Amino acid sequence: MIESFDADVVVVGAGPTGLLTAIELSLGGVRVLVLERLAVPSMVTKALGIGALGTEALQRRGMVSAIAAAEERTFAVMKKLTEQNGPDARGRGSRFSGHFAGLSLIRKDAQREPERRAHPVDQQAVEAMLAERARALEIEVRRECDVTRVVQQEDGVEVEWTSPSGTDHIRCAYLVGCDGGRSAIRKMAGFDFPGTAPTMTMYQASVEIDYPERLLPGGWRRTSGGVFSYGFLPNRLVMLDFSGPPEDREAPVTREEVESVLRRISGTDVCVKALESGSRWTDNTRLADTYRRGRVLLAGDAAHIHSPFGGQGLSLGLVDAANLGWKLAAVIRGEKPESLLDTYTAERRPVAEGVLANTLAQAAIMRPDPQAGAMRGIVANLMQFDDVNRFIGEIMSGLASRYDLGSERDEVGRLIGDKPISHGDASVSLYDAMQDGMGVLLDASIDGKATRLVTASTQRIRCVAVDTGPSMLIRPDACIAWAAEDGSTDGLEEALRRWFIPTRDDGLPLR
Repeated sequence: MIESFDADVVVVGAGPTGLLTAIELSLGGVRVLVLERLAVPSMVTKALGIGALGTEALQRRGMVSAIAAAEERTFAVMKKLTEQNGPDARGRGSRFSGHFAGLSLIRKDAQREPERRAHPVDQQAVEAMLAERARALEIEVRRECDVTRVVQQEDGVEVEWTSPSGTDHIRCAYLVGCDGGRSAIRKMAGFDFPGTAPTMTMYQASVEIDYPERLLPGGWRRTSGGVFSYGFLPNRLVMLDFSGPPEDREAPVTREEVESVLRRISGTDVCVKALESGSRWTDNTRLADTYRRGRVLLAGDAAHIHSPFGGQGLSLGLVDAANLGWKLAAVIRGEKPESLLDTYTAERRPVAEGVLANTLAQAAIMRPDPQAGAMRGIVANLMQFDDVNRFIGEIMSGLASRYDLGSERDEVGRLIGDKPISHGDASVSLYDAMQDGMGVLLDASIDGKATRLVTASTQRIRCVAVDTGPSMLIRPDACIAWAAEDGSTDGLEEALRRWFIPTRDDGLPLR
């Protein structure tokens, strides 16, 4: 541990990505401070659900029960809504799993791992459960702290901020910007953020409608004026206005604005009687040139922004945090060289590129013009084929992601889902074995050769004997780093050296 710093890592932003980053670092033995500009968590309506990989990142860190409870609350609300408004209020039903450009055609029966699914847990609930976990780990979160200055030095970072009590500063080894799409950290640290300018305006609001039945059936509805969705949850309205970006995105969303856009897009004579909350977004699509500049790193929306089609952003940021946290902790502990951090950009940036591409494609076929409609029809027809349905389903869930670790085995580089692991009469959950942030070896060899190799090399891997293969080495972020059949350990030592064994910059062991 580097004792000359006031904190090993400062994380800026106490949203889901920032909190999970801090949790991962803390589990790795790192002193972390979280700075947040807002006085209290935002109640603005944002993500309505969390994708499969984001859910799994939380499940590996002790939030299984919290996720289940939040999901049950949502299901109870949906059941009541269905009873009141009929089955049309819930759209196309349980055969389907998500949508692509409002086409609710992704079938569960076409997916290879249908049990790995999105959960209807909104962003506020996710942030609350992460905050509780952070408190349990005694992670310090300071609110009303607006970072105003970042000075990167050869051996650390000076961070200065203002708060109601005045100006303060701290010196840390690394700084992680998780402060959203308009990230001050990204700007102060000099990251490039190229992409495409906004062309449309999206609204998400909680409203009271005078004649809500006129907006049913629920689900995504494309009209000559745009796209809207109403009735999935009580009073929840989403609208896509393709007439251009807002003149002033910062201006408060008013009842009159929502009513005007709704009447124009839906073509329905309805009035918005009350607006409980409202927010607007655009399809501004940008990606940082790199996720690391020296000792400053980016994660979540600070590194990538895109339209919210398919609800991919929250999960994308959480998996960023899971990928970065354990690596940065290993570097700070002095067990791995700084070059390990280069794998963060190499692994996560291509995933974000894919998400940006699919959200741009979705926007293209949601536009209310004949050309987009024709392409939309072709995509809908193609999705009747199982292979295409599976391909799009895995893109939207993130399960198509595979990091290039140089292996010919397809599972190597993929994020493994939870599963029971058994040896004799004993059986445990894989994710239960990962709660403390360590790696896991699933050893299916008869003589335990892989286990002996691991225990002789590092103390940061939990070895579990299993009855069936293949044997696998799993990183703390659930990435399969190595796999082999028939008790073989070929390639295991190389994988251990790459990810776990303490090494110098030249790859040689520290001891």
